[in-house]
Amino acid sequence: MKVADDEARRPYRMDARARAAAATREAILDAVTELFWEHPSDQVRLEQVAARSGVTVQTVIRRFGNKDKLFAAAAERQSEQVMEARSQVVPGDVRGAVANLVEHYELMGERVLRMLAEEGRLPALKVLADGGRRLHREWCESVFAPFLAGQHAAVRRRRLAQLVAICDVYTWKLLRRDSGLSRQQTERALVEMLVPFTKDVP
Repeated sequence: MKVADDEARRPYRMDARARAAAATREAILDAVTELFWEHPSDQVRLEQVAARSGVTVQTVIRRFGNKDKLFAAAAERQSEQVMEARSQVVPGDVRGAVANLVEHYELMGERVLRMLAEEGRLPALKVLADGGRRLHREWCESVFAPFLAGQHAAVRRRRLAQLVAICDVYTWKLLRRDSGLSRQQTERALVEMLVPFTKDVP
């Protein structure tokens, strides 16, 4: 009877261990992400990550290996979260795309700008920045696909580059931060900038 009970409890114990391991991993990733936004990347120490996530340094190393791999894992998770939020736009919906884009930049724009300023300090940040640029281009290509269809290859390439530039975080910064436009006016300005390349004229 005891053997049968042990066998019945074993899957539960394994499931509980898996949940605990996943929770530990997320706590460590949360900690390193928070610390990155608070300090220059080269000042973040594994001891700080361990203390904030409530584990030992040995646990952090066992889970991720070293600081570069830890940053890379955090960067990959951040990219997945960004793409999930940015993937809600219907292709061809210019106003919806701009609203989605500005929402993202309002939440993450300052952080993205800081990451871009620091990408030369840490290999993982360079990987994240390059991945972000690739994903942003793919997002623009998908969202504005109806307006790129049928274009000659050279024209399509130029149009896509223009759309990527208009929707870039630095354009948001110039409008929202440097020029002091409100969020609503920033969205309107972006839509107006996109008019020559889309049929969604205000």
